[in-house]
Amino acid sequence: MKIKFLLTGIIGLATATIAFAQPRDVSTAQDAYAQFAIFKQQKLTAAKATESINTAKAAIDKAMTNPKALTYALTYAVQGEVYASLAVRDTVPSSAIPSFATAESALKKAKELDTKGENKKMIDDAYMELVRYKYAIGVKAYQGGKYDQAYDAFNFYRSVRPDDTTAIYLTGLAAAAGQKYDDAIVNYNKLLTTNYSKNADVYSDLSFIYLQKKDTANAIKTVSEGAAKFPANSKLSKREIELNLQAGNQAKVLEKIEKAIANDPKNKSLYYYAGLTYTQEKDYVKAEAAYRKAVEIDPNYFDANLNLGYILLNPGITLFNAANKLPTNKQKEYDDDMAKAAKLFEIAKPVLLKTVELNPNSIDALTNLKTYYIGTKNAAEASAIQKKINAIKQ
Repeated sequence: MKIKFLLTGIIGLATATIAFAQPRDVSTAQDAYAQFAIFKQQKLTAAKATESINTAKAAIDKAMTNPKALTYALTYAVQGEVYASLAVRDTVPSSAIPSFATAESALKKAKELDTKGENKKMIDDAYMELVRYKYAIGVKAYQGGKYDQAYDAFNFYRSVRPDDTTAIYLTGLAAAAGQKYDDAIVNYNKLLTTNYSKNADVYSDLSFIYLQKKDTANAIKTVSEGAAKFPANSKLSKREIELNLQAGNQAKVLEKIEKAIANDPKNKSLYYYAGLTYTQEKDYVKAEAAYRKAVEIDPNYFDANLNLGYILLNPGITLFNAANKLPTNKQKEYDDDMAKAAKLFEIAKPVLLKTVELNPNSIDALTNLKTYYIGTKNAAEASAIQKKINAIKQ
């Protein structure tokens, strides 16, 4: 009886050995991968890292031929992490892409079989290797202007980490660059529900995307929400003002400008936009004051100097044109008006010269200066300026 029992035990042991022989390849692959994970951090052991990952690949490939091994989530999890790392290390697309596909398929199967979550960390870590692979492709594609390819790569990153703000931002960025505006809007709006550190810029970018879709209402709404949330952000304040000006909301703009100036009294752009708004409302006195304030903050602010020059020219132009419409029997009135106009033109002259000095190739600046010379009846200088304008236009 004892002998019979012993023989039965030996037979049972042999059966168990046969049943579990192949899954040991999974353990071998797992151990080799663990060594690889250590070695890859150290430059001096690059050769050992390569040896370890190759050992892991050979072992897991062997395990994948065993039907019993294919019933375990661990088998697929290990295959996923091994092939994900192979894809990351491979610089040749023709072999890296199949490795990526194998890893992605294995991890999908691992998640399906891992009902108790016993291999969750391994699976998650392997997916992050795939993210690294796609991230590198996305960055390279974006820098090369291949925005559709960049979008696909970053969108994979986002699918793995749906709440990762970097993944959401990059996906939205590539979508916008590739003119996938609806996808960009979805991602940027998702980002605005998070505490992403650059959400002020996201508000600004999102308003631009709405404009690309000719949706001015949502563009203004978005930038206004951003300006309210980030009151100290001058970029958003400026953009809100610009969009409202374009939409003809001057009264609303002035209210926004006053609040923005209170928060940032040294911001030259805010005074410039105030000048623009007053100019549109034909309140030239306030427009001049606003432009002068902008130039006071920055004497070389070209746009403010340009518009200030126009404002200063305007009274002289008005008087000059009115005088030229007088009948010939009102010579004294004509002479008096022309003398007054000349004095008004002289007030504008320093600003006009400064503007041309700041940008000698600005047709607007040169045109203003030509107007001055016409108003002061200096035909030679007016002709010389016109030649410069013609040369620039050619």
